[in-house]
Amino acid sequence: MSDFPHAASHGSTPDDVLAAAVEQARAAAVDVAGDPAAVGDHQSVAAEPLSGGGSGSVATHSFAAALPGYVGWHWAVTLARVPGEDTVTVDEVVLLPGEQALLAPAWVPWHERLRPGDLSVGDVLPATEDDPRLVPAYLTDDDSADDPAGRIVAPEVGLGRERVLSAEGRAEAVERWRAGDFGPTSAMARHAPGPCVTCGFFLPLAGSLRMSLGACSNTYAPADGHVVTADYGCGAHSQATLEHAGEHPAEVTTSARYDTADFDVL
Repeated sequence: MSDFPHAASHGSTPDDVLAAAVEQARAAAVDVAGDPAAVGDHQSVAAEPLSGGGSGSVATHSFAAALPGYVGWHWAVTLARVPGEDTVTVDEVVLLPGEQALLAPAWVPWHERLRPGDLSVGDVLPATEDDPRLVPAYLTDDDSADDPAGRIVAPEVGLGRERVLSAEGRAEAVERWRAGDFGPTSAMARHAPGPCVTCGFFLPLAGSLRMSLGACSNTYAPADGHVVTADYGCGAHSQATLEHAGEHPAEVTTSARYDTADFDVL
C-alpha cells in the first residue's frame, strides 16, 4: 500500500520506486524554480497512464508552490523508469494551477476587444476573413455595384473591391446610425421643422440604402459631413422660412407647416 494517502488519480497507484523518489522530484522542482524556498511541501504522487494503456512506470509528484502571486498553484514533477530497473529519470517539471488557483482572465481575440474610437493615427485594423459584415464582391445579394458605370469601368481599369458590405453589414450600420446622434430619436430630430429627406442639403446614399440614409451638406447644420437618416432633421432645413403675419412674431415654417412651438429661430 502506498505511503502517500493522497496519491490517487489516474486509476492506480505508482510503483514503490517512483513513489519513494520524493527528494529527487523536489530537487528537480528546485532546479527549475531557481530557489529552494519556492518549492513547498510535498502534496501527492499519482501514477500516469502510458500510451499503451499500462501504468506504474510513470508518476507525477506534486509540491506546493511558494511563489508570490501563485496562490493555489503547485509544482508537478513527472518521473519515469524502465520496468525492472531502479534508475529514475525526470520527464518534466511544470507549474500548474489547482482548483483554487488565481488565474488570469481568459484571452480575448483582438477583434473582440476593440471598441469604437480605439483606432488612432498610424494604427492598422485588418479585417478578419470570416467577418459577417463583408462578402465577396461577386455575390449578387450585395447592392454595392448598383451604379452601372461602376460595374463596367472598375474591372476595365483593374480596380474594384474584393469584398463589400453584406446584407447583415448594411443592417447593422443602419441600426447603429438610427440609434445615434443623427437618427430620428435624437433631441434635434424631434424638434426639427422637417425631415432630412425633404431637405435640399440631403445627399442620399447609393444602392438599397438610398431611401434610408444620406449625408448632410449644410455647413450650418450640426450634422454637416455626417451620415444622417432620412427621418432625421434640424433647424437648418432648406425649406424653413420666416413668415411675418401682422403683429404676430415671426415663426419658422416649411411647405408642410410643421409645429414650431418646440424650437427656436436663429
